[in-house]
Amino acid sequence: MTASTENRLTPARRLGQGLARTASGPVDVARGSVGLGAQAVAAAVSGLRRRYQDGQLRKELEAAQEAVARELSAAGEVIADLPEAFREARANRHSSRRPWVIAGAVGATLVLGGAAFAVVRRRTSRPEPSTLPPSVQVDPKP
Repeated sequence: MTASTENRLTPARRLGQGLARTASGPVDVARGSVGLGAQAVAAAVSGLRRRYQDGQLRKELEAAQEAVARELSAAGEVIADLPEAFREARANRHSSRRPWVIAGAVGATLVLGGAAFAVVRRRTSRPEPSTLPPSVQVDPKP
């Protein structure tokens, strides 16, 4: 059993081998030259794409900065109006007992739940008496 692995040649190596060999030299030289040309074109296209995307990114960043500036100015206006809104809220606030009633109901529920848990736990911790007679004599013999 022989394992045949075919090493893929890079265009530069293919060109080097093509120049070194004479029989298949012209084919390898041609393939290596085409491969190097294709790599050069791909690198150029990649650079152009990156420059285009950087330009688009710059435009998007400028638009985002403008949007953030608009939002900050709107937030500043809202913050400037907060003291007046607080004054109005305090003036319109009614003395309500509802939060105290809810807090009391929650507290009572917690206390009753804790008591019920303690009772249930105490009952389950006691072992039930066995119906079998004791295996050891209870009364010692003199």
